[in-house]
Amino acid sequence: MSPVNNEARLAAFEARVSHHFADNNGTKIHFASAGEGPLVVFIHGFPDHWLTWWQQMDVLSKTHRTVAMDLRGFNLSDHPEDPSAYKPETLASDVCAVIDACGERDAVVIGHDWGGFVAWQTAMLFPERVQRLGIVNLPHPWAIARELANNPDQQKASGYARVFQQPGSESKLDFDRLSTWIHDPAFRTRHMAAMERSNRTGMLNYYRVCFPVEPYTERTETPPQIKMPVLVVHGTEDPYVLTAGHNNLWEYVEGSLTIRAWSRVSHFVQHDAPDRLTAALRSWIGETI
Repeated sequence: MSPVNNEARLAAFEARVSHHFADNNGTKIHFASAGEGPLVVFIHGFPDHWLTWWQQMDVLSKTHRTVAMDLRGFNLSDHPEDPSAYKPETLASDVCAVIDACGERDAVVIGHDWGGFVAWQTAMLFPERVQRLGIVNLPHPWAIARELANNPDQQKASGYARVFQQPGSESKLDFDRLSTWIHDPAFRTRHMAAMERSNRTGMLNYYRVCFPVEPYTERTETPPQIKMPVLVVHGTEDPYVLTAGHNNLWEYVEGSLTIRAWSRVSHFVQHDAPDRLTAALRSWIGETI
């Protein structure tokens, strides 16, 4: 994909964004906000930060209050290093703290990669806070465990995660190599600065605390059913998260479920197909069910 320089458009978007902090039991969670109306909360993944959603926010903020948060450990949020600060319920409560800070009871919650994991957890643990659930390239947590236990292709694709789980792997993080998915030099400049502001131990705690470890086994406990409408978008060229993870997803979702698999799109859908993703989100958010 040829580089596209969005410097002028990106700068104009940044100029109309306001920045805020939510407090979750003493941990500050940064979020950026644009627009007014019903609340939509975006959650980024690894290695990324809130601005990854700017093209979706730029459009959706015409009709909604769009908010993008920095996960704890990343960019402008606090950087606790204790693994206990990265339990799924704590990460989900960060989303609730952001919704509270916006003065709302609930929100449309949309997550990519680890943000997708946090979004799934928020919908399971705090369902009253999630009006609709949007997931980009991240299977249900129970399905991830299933695929790692039974799918050799997913085991191979997750080799990077096993590296990140090793003690001392912080020193081996190369953000230049981990950022080859960025095609826009304007975004890349901002992204690299955000990665330098982030905490490497905090970032890797997601893999060390929340990702399955060998020997892989399926989860035997029954997860809470997802009862709100769910949209899953998956770029099928993702080398890390395979499409098989979405098989039988309806077993975990009682609400309306829409799955969109897009060929020739890789892991970072919000950058590979930004207009297509924005259109899909806008249509789905506006659905009457």
